[in-house]
Amino acid sequence: MTSRPGRTTWGVNTIEAHCRDATLATMTALPRGAWQGVARATGLLSPDGEVASTIFAEMSALAARTGAINLGQGFPDADGPESIKAAAIRAIEDGHNQYPPGPGVPELRHAVADHQRRRYGLAVDPDTEVLITTGATEALAAAVLALAGPGDEVITLEPFYDSHAAVIALAGATHVPVALTPSATGFRLDVDALRAAASERTRILLINTPHNPTGAVLTRDELEAVAAVARERDAIVVTDEVYEHLTFDGAAHVPLATLPDMAERTLTISSSGKTFSLTGWKIGWVHGPSALVTAVRTVKQFLTYVSGAPFQPAIADALYDDDAPRELPESLAERRDLLCDGLRAAGFDVVVPQGTYFVVADATRIVERLGLADGAELCRRLPELAGVVAIPMTAFCREGSPAHARLRSSLRFTFVKQEQTLRDAVTRLAALAG
Repeated sequence: MTSRPGRTTWGVNTIEAHCRDATLATMTALPRGAWQGVARATGLLSPDGEVASTIFAEMSALAARTGAINLGQGFPDADGPESIKAAAIRAIEDGHNQYPPGPGVPELRHAVADHQRRRYGLAVDPDTEVLITTGATEALAAAVLALAGPGDEVITLEPFYDSHAAVIALAGATHVPVALTPSATGFRLDVDALRAAASERTRILLINTPHNPTGAVLTRDELEAVAAVARERDAIVVTDEVYEHLTFDGAAHVPLATLPDMAERTLTISSSGKTFSLTGWKIGWVHGPSALVTAVRTVKQFLTYVSGAPFQPAIADALYDDDAPRELPESLAERRDLLCDGLRAAGFDVVVPQGTYFVVADATRIVERLGLADGAELCRRLPELAGVVAIPMTAFCREGSPAHARLRSSLRFTFVKQEQTLRDAVTRLAALAG
């Protein structure tokens, strides 16, 4: 990059070096901007101004350095169906390698609309009410950036997926988390807290179900409470439903847009990555009322513009196959039970998840027996103690919040790994048993 007279040119390495070696108080030349709000919102900015890497990057690096089994990050260690991969190869060979249409290829938009009709009875216009995105993450970012700004409040569940907090900060809106609390039936929404959190400034309710990181699947009654708040406050609901097909034990995923009078104020977001174990393809989508989708598209086109040309038709084929989403949940339920049993034997108290890739395990007894400060310290010691890596649940909470205090000794483990990998992890975790 060519520097202008009187201006400092910053390369990535220079910025990283300053972030690593100095505090904000002394980094007078470091460019200021939205990144600071994002770092603060996601817990990466310490009181003295130092910027840390994410806990996910830290734990993955720790796993690589120590040879520990990485049950921290939620990505499969096996590819998705061969038929879907073969369809993408055919698309490449057939020349689908240039920019696809801005809203997404027509066959995928039609497949998304048809999927919603078959599965949930939702009537969606594929031409005006569906937008294909670079994964659900981009859909979430574009939706919040399009619809919220300074002075607005965005309600999320807590614990929350870190990108939710990040994009709210980018939009300049205020993040208002509402607790999910552990119970005998899994993590449940505090409905009274939700009602108390809503105000005349509430612009968006960003609802993730099935929920990462707790594995909760919100019940119809809980969703009705969300809908009532949205109607009362004239708010938009943005739903993150990427784990819609990964539910267990008869738990039913209910799209919020199916509730009375909610389709007109709901943006529904999902993706192919979790359903088909193809997380690297980053093919997601959002659908909802045409006016809201137009607003999201207006922002989205200046983020990635378009992506995934050969993957889009392959995912379209997969969505029309009703059998494809059914294979993974059955296998995942077995692996979930294997990991939960192993965690209990190691001394954890487990909240059995109803969906997703993840299980939350309370390590209070282990933390106290080993004289550790909290779950974060246990995570950093876990490779040495048991040869396994997990993520502390406090990474998904606001510092000082009731949820942060309640989950200070809890860890999140993923079970979206091959059975033998999980058996090896359970064997290693047995070393923690007191």
